[in-house]
Amino acid sequence: MGFFANCRVAEPFLTPYLIGPHKNISEEVVTNYLFPIWTYSYLVLLFPVFLLTDFLRHKPLIVVQGLFLVTNYVLLSFAPGLPAMILLQVNYAVVTSTEVAYFSYIYSVIPVENYQRATGYLRSAMLAGYTIGASLGQVLVSLAGLDYFYINTFTLGIVSTAFLISFWLPMPQRSLFFKGEKAAAQVLQPQQEEPEEPVVEKDEAGSGKEKMEHNGSAGWCSRENVATAGYLLWQNFRESYSSRHLLYSTLVCWSLWWALATAGYVQIFNYIQLMWDHIEPSATSSIYNGGVEAACSLVGAAAAFSVGHIKVTWAVWGELALGMFSAIATGAVFLMALTSSIWACYAGYVIFKSCYMFLITITTFQIASNLSSECYALTFGINTFVALSLQTIITFVVVDEAVLGLDIVTQFIIYGSYYAIISVLFLIRGTFTACKNQRKPEHPETTEKESSVEVIFAERF
Repeated sequence: MGFFANCRVAEPFLTPYLIGPHKNISEEVVTNYLFPIWTYSYLVLLFPVFLLTDFLRHKPLIVVQGLFLVTNYVLLSFAPGLPAMILLQVNYAVVTSTEVAYFSYIYSVIPVENYQRATGYLRSAMLAGYTIGASLGQVLVSLAGLDYFYINTFTLGIVSTAFLISFWLPMPQRSLFFKGEKAAAQVLQPQQEEPEEPVVEKDEAGSGKEKMEHNGSAGWCSRENVATAGYLLWQNFRESYSSRHLLYSTLVCWSLWWALATAGYVQIFNYIQLMWDHIEPSATSSIYNGGVEAACSLVGAAAAFSVGHIKVTWAVWGELALGMFSAIATGAVFLMALTSSIWACYAGYVIFKSCYMFLITITTFQIASNLSSECYALTFGINTFVALSLQTIITFVVVDEAVLGLDIVTQFIIYGSYYAIISVLFLIRGTFTACKNQRKPEHPETTEKESSVEVIFAERF
């Protein structure tokens, strides 16, 4: 499903389509009014969708994502006028807010020892889909001369395939926070000396399988069950962030970079087509947006795939790697902002996106490997929420016409400065961490412990 959902042939040509004769929306309106609507809607939807994802056990939200992705291209293809494009931004916010359900779903159905390779394979499949979609879009535009309208309808057919595939995904057997009425009563009354054993049913082969207790919507949505979900969320939040070791390894080293870097990445991804159109207007020039996105995704997919086979002591070198690749990304953003050559801007974008894809893949499996399933689902949600909050602040101050409403070049200079701060922060801390670990005498038991994946299991409430 990830392959087809990301095989969006028309996405690299969204801005030329909106400002062209089909939608006839000005570049200023697209930059300073239309695109910020998606950011604000995404922020509003993210946390409720996260809770709903767990309540419905992941798969229904993945189906909803596929449905709204189909609706997205129906609006793009057939709905005229600015009001329809405003609705499009809200619709797409639903699509992006459910993306966290996809990764947390994958981790809920595979064993922990496969997290690193599964993360690499999953992100590689998604990037491979985007690569093929962008390449096909470029071929259809440059060689076949196909109109943007037909490219959008073609994309509609592809994402419809992803929507149909989502129905065949297996359903996870349990929810992380919503436990059912009887289980909720046990959680909220831990003093009970002899808690009731979970209901176990025998299948035809005679093996026991724990069944999630579900006595109708009244019991499932009972006050006790909702209170249990809140209690477990709080307990897992404490487990994820109260330990000094976890505070260092997941919050500072990985989660902090995730939130900071993703906020900048999404902002650049959203507005890069406007930068390309500023340097080389699509109305008067041949554009190669699809080819550039394909190259980015191909390099990013290779980097993501390689993560599953890299043997590095990330506790020692992780922060330094984050700082070094963030510094490379910083230079790429400044190149995009200051160059007058469209090819130099294209090259800067390829370097920037490849660095981000490589690092976010490492970050994802590192967080998942060091936490229990309850904790990583919550941590993913918190990281995404913090990243989106930062992006919303940047959008409101820098982009929104109600505040500064800056031009696209000035925006990218600010984004480059933002990434420079991230790179300096992690370079300093990473150098300190690496030097400190190099001075320590090596012991066999220490080396063995560092080379293995540490998994911290949450208490089963």
